[in-house]
Amino acid sequence: MTDHISSEGAKKGIFRSEMALWVGILTTLIFFTVGASWVKELGSGIAAGGIFLWLFAVMLWLSFGVVKHAECLAVKLGEPFGTLILTLAVISIEVVMISAVMMTGKENPTLARDTMFSVVMIVLNGMLGVTLLLGGLRHHEQNYNLRGVRSYTGVLVALGFLCLILPRFTQSAPGGEPSDLMAFYLILVSISLYGVFLFLQSTRHSAFFKNPEEIDSDHESHGHEGLEIRSIGFHVGLLVLTMLPIVLLSKKMALVVDFGISATGAPEPLAGFLVAILVLSPEAMAAIKAALNNQLQRTVNIALGSALATIGLTVPAVLLISEITGKHIELGLEPAGIVLLVATFMVADSTFGSKRTNTLSGAVHLVLFATYVILIFD
Repeated sequence: MTDHISSEGAKKGIFRSEMALWVGILTTLIFFTVGASWVKELGSGIAAGGIFLWLFAVMLWLSFGVVKHAECLAVKLGEPFGTLILTLAVISIEVVMISAVMMTGKENPTLARDTMFSVVMIVLNGMLGVTLLLGGLRHHEQNYNLRGVRSYTGVLVALGFLCLILPRFTQSAPGGEPSDLMAFYLILVSISLYGVFLFLQSTRHSAFFKNPEEIDSDHESHGHEGLEIRSIGFHVGLLVLTMLPIVLLSKKMALVVDFGISATGAPEPLAGFLVAILVLSPEAMAAIKAALNNQLQRTVNIALGSALATIGLTVPAVLLISEITGKHIELGLEPAGIVLLVATFMVADSTFGSKRTNTLSGAVHLVLFATYVILIFD
């Protein structure tokens, strides 16, 4: 009798803890049956706005569910594998959403570039700025593993220049569009560099991405207290299941976003910004929580890992889609974007030039983020 009651309680617990998944499944069923015509016949701004808010809220809730299971796996597997799983899960959502928008609605050759640039600006300036500011206010100065940061920034700067700046200056294709040869080269370089980085991060140099105080200690502060940890198989399965409605709803969201941009005359980079905000919100919350708990190394792993994975994984994906579908894609940033990206890399190098950070670093990054937001509308 006791075992039966315990089993029922566990089932109820799973049902409540996975509410985002059930709501996501219900929303997916609605929009692929009776709601399919709602998205195809967006006649008014009010209806489009309501559907957008509905889809955005559900997909954001599902994203937090993905992060929850990724954090449970982080506890089971330890760092840096935990943060790596979290980063790859979130970037997979980003790639799926960009792919859906690329293949839906009118052709927008700058969408992928704008989204990647948005992610880099949000992560390296917005997310880092807030975390460094809040962490500095609470703990005055915070330390991290300098060797790990140097590993991140070295690959990040190289891929940023090759994928987001160089295509603007090459002459083989118009504007910022890479030629077939350049596209193949960028796919190869992005996958190779990111693959080498992941290999070193997860094997011989994994200590670079841990808090210096914990490298020689048996105790590892994972910073995920309050989670209900189950088996690895359980969390892997539910992580995949929670991502599935996001994948299916991405096409519907793409139609709504495309309609909204056209109807309101909003700047096209706003679409990439909205996609980036949606996929990065859960990671941003995890990064802020880590900084407040004086675990800046986890914040650094989340922020720099997201920026690196965005370029290393998104560029090959969108270039392959472009080659297969014949859709044009521009990777090279406009001059103002190039200036802001270079300034961001320079400030990040200054921020992580020593082994400790403070509130001033956060304030400078937030100024650059505010500048980016202004440039979207200017």
